[in-house]
Amino acid sequence: MILPVVAGILLNGRGGYLLAQRPPGKIMAGFWEFPGGKVEAGETLRQALDRELEEELGIRVNCATPWMSRQFDYPHARVVVSFFRVLAWSGTPQACEFQKLSWFDPEEALPEGFALLPANLPLIRALSLPPVYGLTRAHELGEEPMLAVIDDACRRGLRLLQVREKFWSAEQIACFVQKIRQRTQPWPLRILVNGDPELAQRTGADGVHLPARLLEILKGRPDLPWVGASCHSRTELEQAQGLGVDFAVLGPVCPTQTHPAAHPLGWPEFTALRHESPLPVYALGGLTGLALNQAIQQGAQGIAVMRGLEDWAEEKIPSHLCGQESV
Repeated sequence: MILPVVAGILLNGRGGYLLAQRPPGKIMAGFWEFPGGKVEAGETLRQALDRELEEELGIRVNCATPWMSRQFDYPHARVVVSFFRVLAWSGTPQACEFQKLSWFDPEEALPEGFALLPANLPLIRALSLPPVYGLTRAHELGEEPMLAVIDDACRRGLRLLQVREKFWSAEQIACFVQKIRQRTQPWPLRILVNGDPELAQRTGADGVHLPARLLEILKGRPDLPWVGASCHSRTELEQAQGLGVDFAVLGPVCPTQTHPAAHPLGWPEFTALRHESPLPVYALGGLTGLALNQAIQQGAQGIAVMRGLEDWAEEKIPSHLCGQESV
């Protein structure tokens, strides 16, 4: 029997997230987790989330978006946990069930020996992923104009970038990565190189982004800090999960100039496939920064943008997508 469970990830607007320690007398007492609990008969997932967070933390949820679902086998039960990002609430979180509460920074490692429930562990890493994933197209714009776009996007909050120059030589790509590094030193930008794990390592990039064609060829995860993957179907999402990638990009959601013959998924199909995958999933294809809010509401990690990067209408990442500032 599979036990449905919900969990809320309260975000404080500065990237921090809230964990609660299970109190004495509960199963797996002493372990830390995202607050939540069992879904009662007749409840929707959102209704269960609202009730659990009011019971455990004394807050009223005002804004929460679905994120990921993960199945895990504990000694006492097999559970499927549906995680929500909780972006706004009324009241101050309190330990209503005598549990300990603490805020943590996703960019900092948890203390050594920290007892976190296993089903929650992959979420910690995913929380450090930003809502916008930029893709370069210097082969179209030219190198200097593309660097200027990257500079501007970093000032507005871009923190994850894929160097996607499929028509360039390895030497050109390596040189371009170094130029990006030099120009973006004021910002904590992670750079992934498309396609070639060895080239990514040689350039000193933070990781590699795997095209879909490599997902069934590779026998294991590339030995790099960050690995993303392009997916267009349920099968490719499952292959990406099997390789142990950190996140996937799924699309195209809308028609694109890059692949005009590709059949767009549309938001309903994107949402259904995203819901089935335990990976953080970015929406890709014909999107600009204006689509970010819609993508988050559909449970996406955020959006991946190429042409939309220079047309990004927001001056920065919308604050309401980062969590509650007043905590």
